[in-house]
Amino acid sequence: MHGPEAIEAAGYFDHYFDPHSHPGQLAPDGDWQVWMVMGGRGFGKTRAGAEYVRSIAEADMFARIALVGTTLGEARSVMVEGESGLIAISPPNARPTFEPSLHRLRWPNGAQAFLYSAAEPESLRGPQHSHAWCDEIGKWPGAHDRATRCWDNLLLGLRLGKDQRIVATTTPRNTALVRRLFDNETTVVTGGATSANAANLPKSFIGAMEREFGQSLLGRQELGGELIDEVEGALWSRALIERCREASGGVDHARIVVAVDPPASATGDACGIVVAALGQDGLARVLADCSVENASPERWARAVAECAAVWGADRVIAEANQGGAMVASVLRAADITLPLKLVHASRGKVARAEPVAALYEAGRVRHCGLFAALEDQMCGLMAGGGYEGPGRSPDRADALVWALTELMLGRQARPRISSF
Repeated sequence: MHGPEAIEAAGYFDHYFDPHSHPGQLAPDGDWQVWMVMGGRGFGKTRAGAEYVRSIAEADMFARIALVGTTLGEARSVMVEGESGLIAISPPNARPTFEPSLHRLRWPNGAQAFLYSAAEPESLRGPQHSHAWCDEIGKWPGAHDRATRCWDNLLLGLRLGKDQRIVATTTPRNTALVRRLFDNETTVVTGGATSANAANLPKSFIGAMEREFGQSLLGRQELGGELIDEVEGALWSRALIERCREASGGVDHARIVVAVDPPASATGDACGIVVAALGQDGLARVLADCSVENASPERWARAVAECAAVWGADRVIAEANQGGAMVASVLRAADITLPLKLVHASRGKVARAEPVAALYEAGRVRHCGLFAALEDQMCGLMAGGGYEGPGRSPDRADALVWALTELMLGRQARPRISSF
């Protein structure tokens, strides 16, 4: 077959999903209201959600579907216009028309879908829908209960048609909303590991991810598709961190620091590099995790210098227990003007972390974004000593502790300082 006929046949093949899907991507049988597809990165969650919405829209001209993303930008770039989004998966004769100014999709038969942001729960107060697709609910903003309020408003407006249903797609994260749905006996959960979709992923990607993350806590979550429970006795819980999350911007910073936990060797642990700020409102904010893995001294020192320059840091805090003079000289070689302060730990990592964890409990720290690797380490630091998180050492979490100690704990926990 050649020419237009071959192109048409190829197009039909590309848009015919069932023969190429795996069981976790197919809508379950039976009477359910919520279907949660919870899988590792590359599992095919987006394609599963988009195919379900497509099946509803093509079968019901009266369908009114809510498409809820973490932000409107993500709803558009992933759910609508992405490689596995609604436009790409639809055959030309049944492709919806996207009206960006109205945040609306219209199918040729009259079915419609509307885009919403989980950061704006009130936008779902009032509109009515027959179905919904909620993408990456584990990323929905938890500050001020936005994620829960968004879900509740969506449910209250799900009153059109005769068979109202929601598909929620997400990488597993132990947030309040994900746990609520997971524990609800009326929710049907499908999912699995990244490897379940190996036929549609580059072998090099799967191999690289398994080598990098293996059976670490982060790997089990992001690749294995496991919903990781809280570690009993940890200084931080995921629920606590979610309560401290907020959107970035809108607050003037009185100080910005970059804290560094240098690796003990050039080929061992990561170099923890965390950026934090003290706001004019008296709250500390974690702005970025710029940590680097398996870096030579020259490479991690450059990463610190670049980070300090980008964020306009007024101080770089570096732990110097492992060769203070070497740490200072390496950092100075990267940038002679670096506003460096060396700190020497007189207590263990967990003992230093305990007063910082208390700041979170008191509501005095915010996370401006999602820092998965850092937060996994935080949730592995155990009260009374010990570490049960991913990797051999909590390098990122230790850098966070130094940063927040500098900004928030003042002379009460001021470490001994060497000036260079």
